[in-house]
This record gives sequence, C-alpha cells and structure tokens, in this order.
Amino acid sequence: MHFGRIGVVLACLLLAGSMLPSPVASEAAGPLKDPPPPPLQGQIQASYDVGVANIDLGTVDVTATFGSKDYALTADGKFSLLAGLLYKATGKTTSKGTLSNFSPKPQRYTLSFSDSKKRQRVQIAFAGGTVRTVKITPKKRPDKQAIPIPDGQLSNVLDPLTAAFMSIRSQSAPSDLGVCNQTLRVFDGKQRFDLTLSPKRSESIVGRAPQGVSEQAAVCHVRYEPIGGYRPQSSAVQFVQKADGIEAWLVSVPGTDRYLPYKVVVPTAWGDGSITLTGLSSTSSPQSRARGPSPL
Repeated sequence: MHFGRIGVVLACLLLAGSMLPSPVASEAAGPLKDPPPPPLQGQIQASYDVGVANIDLGTVDVTATFGSKDYALTADGKFSLLAGLLYKATGKTTSKGTLSNFSPKPQRYTLSFSDSKKRQRVQIAFAGGTVRTVKITPKKRPDKQAIPIPDGQLSNVLDPLTAAFMSIRSQSAPSDLGVCNQTLRVFDGKQRFDLTLSPKRSESIVGRAPQGVSEQAAVCHVRYEPIGGYRPQSSAVQFVQKADGIEAWLVSVPGTDRYLPYKVVVPTAWGDGSITLTGLSSTSSPQSRARGPSPL
C-alpha cells in the first residue's frame, strides 16, 4: 500500500468505513430497557484530523442531517504530505437513506477520490437493505484473483458512511462497554467485510475531547474479517486481518442517545494510524424548532 494513501484509507475506509455500529447491520447486545426516543432531527457537523506515526496527513469534515424519516451524510477529506509537495489528494463520500424503526436503510452511496495519478468514483444503489447496482468509474475488468462475494452477503449491509455516522443509539452511561458488543456487515463497492467490536476498556478524555461530547470513551477492540471481493494474497489485507491493535473509541453526545467516533486507531507498517475528533457542532432543523428545541 502506497504511503501517501494511508490518509485516504484511514478516513474513508475506517471512519467512513464502518467503525461505528448501526442497529440495522449489527448484532446488538440486547434491547434497550426503555423505548428509544424519536429519531434526532437536525444537523451534526464533526471535524477529524488524520495522521500516521505522528505525521499529519489531513482532515475530514462530516455533516449529518437527520429528518424524521430520512437522513443525508457527507464527508469531505483533504490529504497531503509536505504541504502537498510530496503527495496531495481529495476525497468526498455521500450517503442518503431512510429511517425505519429507528434503523437506517441506505438508498444511495458515492465515493469520489482523486490525486495526481488517478481519479475514481464509486456509486452503490440499495433497495430494502440489499445492494442492487454498483458502478465504478473508470470501469475495470473483474479481478480474477479476488475471492467472489458469496450469495446472500450483499443483503442487510450498510455502506461505509452510513455505518460510521448512523451510530449506536444507547441510553446507557457514556463509558458503558456494552456498546462494543457489535458485529458490522459492510460493503464498500468492491469488498464485503465484517468488523467485530468487543469491549476493551474505558478511557477518560477530559481535556482532550472537543466541547459537546462525553468526557468518557468506551474503547472497543475491532477485528476485521474479509468476506469477499478481496485478494487473499494482499499484504494489506493480511496485515489488517492479523492486527490486534485496532481500536474504536466511542463517545456519546450529551442530551441524545447517539454515539460518535472520538478516535479510531489502526496499526500500519509505518506506525499507528489514527483519526481523531477535533470539533463538533449541532443545530436543530426547522421541523424540530416547530415542535420544540432539538435535543442537541
């Protein structure tokens, strides 16, 4: 894997690539003791820094807009090395879908990436939680060395961005490790994989977390398991599959039942890669204000 693409991998595959569970594609630890509150209506904006081995690689800005029955997500990333003299790239990913029984169902997902050498665009259309069409531009020949995606493995899946920001909804304490008991089913347009989260530890982030999130994080151990669409001989796939240090730090947004990623840590051949929350703001939608203030 080229060093310059580490930032894109961390931001688009890990943050927007499903480090946060979503009820529609996860195996929850159990039902909530109390009925969940109505879906949040309004907008959340979050900013993240991306780095590897203490080297800054770029930023990702995420906007999540929630209605009573639908949602829209956008993430914009800018990455560079040596102020763009060695490497420069941009990426944008979007997702739109519906909310049913407090769970997201994606309808359309896009990922656009460009650097000095190439451009690529991925488009996925869903229906009822099942992948219907995939379009990759420029078009490539099927990879004969890739493991085929088994039948039935493109149903009940989430796109990466929906999985990242249609997050866990729990009324437990912010550092309750029960939120880590999740298995995610993810499809990114090429590869189908599972991410299994399990409890690891609680962590205080007092003085480190931006205003607007809890001061305690539930740290989850993450295990990556490729299902199909990957090359088994790929050194990158083998490295991540064997990695034991992948962590997702989950924090709750006070006044809501939603969780966001505070930090994602992934070991790489050059040192630990990470993506860390640096800013968070929220506003209520006109529909929410008409009925009263948003919980955010």
